[in-house]
Amino acid sequence: MADDHFSLFGLPARFDLDTAALERAWRDVAARVHPDRYATASPAERRVAMQWAARANEAYRQLRDPLLRARYLCEQAGVDLQTESNTAMDPAFLMQQMEWREMLDDARQDPAAVARLQAELDQAREQMRGTLAELLDERRDPAQAGLKVREWMFIERLAEELAAARPLR
Repeated sequence: MADDHFSLFGLPARFDLDTAALERAWRDVAARVHPDRYATASPAERRVAMQWAARANEAYRQLRDPLLRARYLCEQAGVDLQTESNTAMDPAFLMQQMEWREMLDDARQDPAAVARLQAELDQAREQMRGTLAELLDERRDPAQAGLKVREWMFIERLAEELAAARPLR
């Protein structure tokens, strides 16, 4: 089988991925390596089939999620995202973060603020998708894409906090 997630499914290593083709390829690979097909095989063959099934499922999970796919592409290109240690970001994005944090504080009190912030985060996600498609697929600049992946990760964490926020009324 293949060395990387894209090759495993016979797909081009691109951010802008045909998700229907990914789904079809995953189903095909999953059917070929499903442990049930190896029920009468030797213990070693069953173990290998189980490992390949787990690998196919993990590859599919990463490639179907745009943020995880972008992370994977950056990491495959040798970019260390330093997600735990590097907090440096574009000053404009830092200002945007502060605005969103204020909106999140408002959202804890006001249901209408929840909808406003959710709309902004949805728009930011779409912009990130476009930006990453350009950086990874057109410009082939995984280092710059890595910076944007870290920004997108912040957006997702904020969206999780928003989902957990409940107006205090």
